[in-house]
Amino acid sequence: MKRHVFGACLVATTALTPVWAQAQTTINWWHALGGELGELLEGVAEAFNESQDEFRVVPSFRGTYTEAMTGAIAAFRANQQPHIVQVFEVGTGTMMAAEGAIVPVYQMMADAGVRFDPADYLDAVVSYYTDPNGNMLSFPFNSSTPIMYYNKDIFEAAGLDPETAPATWADVEAASIAILESGAAPCGFTTSWPSWVMLENFMAWHNQPLGTLANGFEGFDTEFVFNTELLASHWDNLKAWQDAGAFRWGGPGPGPDAFPAFYAGECGIVFGSSASRAGVLRNADFNVGFGMLPFYDSVDGAPQNSIIGGATLWVLTGHSDEEYRGVARFFSFVSDPEVQAQWHQDTGYLPITQAAWDLTAEQGFYDENPGADISIQQMMLNEPTENSRGLRFGNFVQIRDVISEEMEAVMTGAKTGQQAADDAVRRGNALLREFEAGLN
Repeated sequence: MKRHVFGACLVATTALTPVWAQAQTTINWWHALGGELGELLEGVAEAFNESQDEFRVVPSFRGTYTEAMTGAIAAFRANQQPHIVQVFEVGTGTMMAAEGAIVPVYQMMADAGVRFDPADYLDAVVSYYTDPNGNMLSFPFNSSTPIMYYNKDIFEAAGLDPETAPATWADVEAASIAILESGAAPCGFTTSWPSWVMLENFMAWHNQPLGTLANGFEGFDTEFVFNTELLASHWDNLKAWQDAGAFRWGGPGPGPDAFPAFYAGECGIVFGSSASRAGVLRNADFNVGFGMLPFYDSVDGAPQNSIIGGATLWVLTGHSDEEYRGVARFFSFVSDPEVQAQWHQDTGYLPITQAAWDLTAEQGFYDENPGADISIQQMMLNEPTENSRGLRFGNFVQIRDVISEEMEAVMTGAKTGQQAADDAVRRGNALLREFEAGLN
């Protein structure tokens, strides 16, 4: 649903472009959002363009997050880089290490003389993208976190309370068994993005470290340490639940079969991005419930807080002061409470400012849309620790592939959870050393 903030129509022909527009400074923005999210993103740019007459932001879809990031790096080497590139959270380490390629956001905003107060932004979001001194390196734009979606109709058919989401993994197991035994569905639960959900957020949610040096925030000479008994036993549980029919492995990467199985009523529960909310409500022909990630109640301190996914906007070097002033003005516009609240409500991404969160609540959005604030509650559940602030590892795009491969080995019965976790740590550390060597 689009409202007045993003309601402007794009001008389709040069002939209709106002004369003054010819003198505007162009800001090129490469992004990785397709479909409806891409349309909403273009609406944000057009709303900014109509709000003033000095600058024109031109969005350009550049494929997947990985393709957009690697494309921007290649363009930089050819001196054809955009002003802004959207990079997913696991590319943070790579972007930070790209010396001479990025302009830190805090520095650009100060140089442009545009008001910028990091205290305006939700700490659980911005802490992921700050340096050790608390300076914001990139601009949070579309931040999400994984949550639980469940089919209320299946729950009711299985004799479960459709208004109560399973809170612990024991609850998920019990609900899944009830679903199977009642014949309400042939699968209890499934997941998308297994590394993000069943490792990265799993460890943060239980306040357990992924790696040394505060999960890489304190240096690139970090090492993975996630091959714990807790994680190994969880992966073994997933395998056992799969064998019993309670869990369905949706595949590595985004888990392409996960949400389709949920939409088809084959699985009663799916774990996925909070930003999938709009798509879930559009595709589901049943009543949808929302819940936080489950936890093992035997772990002290759990649940802690989840960590974000999504992406931020990085500013690349090689442009004029006037162009950076335009970028700064655009970032200030996106931070406006009304604009940010609308983006949050339309997409399911987290609001990046406290003011946008407060405005959304004042507008009654959460009252009218139960579950829409689950992601925020989950992120803000506790003050982030070194284990739950996020992660900052080099080569993590490739490392995620390794993790998914090792998880799949557990699901096929080729390895135990401990063997797979040990191998993921070993292979991941080798990729960390490769990245570190490339910095010298």
